[in-house]
Amino acid sequence: MALPEPQKRELPNPDREPLLVVVLGPTASGKTALALAIARRFRGEIVNCDSVAMYREFDIGTAKPTAAERAEIPHHLLDCVDPLADVNAGEYARQARVIVSEIASRGKGRGESGQRRNLPIVSGGTGLYLRALLDGLFAGPQRSEELRSRLRARADKHGAEHLHRVLRRLDAAAAKRIHAHDIPKVIRAVEVCLSSRRTSPRASTGTSTGTSAGTSSETMTELWRQGREALRGFRILRFGLNPEREALYARINQRAAMMFNGGLIAETERLLAKYGDKARPLASLGYKQALQFLRGELDREPALAAAQQAHRNYAKRQMTWFRREPDVHWLSGFGDDPAIQAESLAIIQREI
Repeated sequence: MALPEPQKRELPNPDREPLLVVVLGPTASGKTALALAIARRFRGEIVNCDSVAMYREFDIGTAKPTAAERAEIPHHLLDCVDPLADVNAGEYARQARVIVSEIASRGKGRGESGQRRNLPIVSGGTGLYLRALLDGLFAGPQRSEELRSRLRARADKHGAEHLHRVLRRLDAAAAKRIHAHDIPKVIRAVEVCLSSRRTSPRASTGTSTGTSAGTSSETMTELWRQGREALRGFRILRFGLNPEREALYARINQRAAMMFNGGLIAETERLLAKYGDKARPLASLGYKQALQFLRGELDREPALAAAQQAHRNYAKRQMTWFRREPDVHWLSGFGDDPAIQAESLAIIQREI
C-alpha cells in the first residue's frame, strides 16, 4: 500500500492540548521505521526511549537510527550519556518531559490559519523509562551509595539469588516483578524497603502492633501505590507494534547475526579497551555476549546463539510489560510495513 506524500498540516483547533505520539513494542519490531514515517508526515521530532541508546559510542548493538535518518529528522536523547556515567528512569523522565514540551511549542504562531506545532514522538522499548515519562515515578527515598555498595558486595559474595531472596522477604510483590539476575533493580528495591523505615504515627499513640521499637517500613510496591505525578498538558496517542511471534523471532535472529557480522565484536573490543568493564552498557544484550566471546568464555557461534536467545527472551518480557499500558492502538505487524504505517498515519490525522 502506497503511503501518502509527506505534507505539513495546520492544527484545526489550536486551543486543544498538543498531541504526543508514543511508538512502543518489542525489540526488532520496527519502532524506528514507524516513528520516522510519522515524523515525515506530521513534522515530527523523535525522542528516544531506549536506555542503552542514550550512551555515546554504543552504536551497532543498539540499532540506532542512521546518520542520514538523524540528519533528516531531529532526534533527542541519543548519544547524550557518557559510557562511564549512570542514568536512571527518573533522570530520563525529567529530561524527556522538558524536550517533548519544547517540541510541541516549536512553530507556535506561524502562518495565517492559526497555531502550528511540531509533533513529539516518543519511540523505544524501555518500558520503565516510558512509564516514568508518562505516569511519573514513586517518591522513593534518595539513593544511598553506602547501602548500595553493601548490597552489591553481598550479591558478589553470595550471588544474585541470595539478594533476591532478601527482596522476597521484604517485598514479595516487587520480587515477582523483578528478575533475580537484574541486580541493579533488585538492589534499588531492597534499598527502598530498608531506607524507607520511619517512625510509625501509631507508635506515638501506643497502638503500634507488629513492629519493633515503633518503626515500620514501606515497600517499593506500597510507595508505587501512593501515587505518582503523571505527565500533563498532552493528549497521548500510543501505538503498539505486535507482529506475529515467529516472524518477530526470525527478525531478531537475523538482526543479531547482522550485528555480530557487522562489527559488534570489534566495537565491543574497542569500548572494553577504552573504558574497561566499568561501562554499564557492556552488560546489555549483544554486548554481553560479544564480551563473553572476547574473553574466551564462548566460541563465536554459541555467543551469537546466546545473543539471539537473550533478545528473544527480552522481547517476551517487553510484550508482557507493554500489554499493561492503557489505550494502546495495537498494530498487527512490523513498523516498516507500508500498511501498518498507513493505518497509523490515518489515526493520527483524525486526532490532529
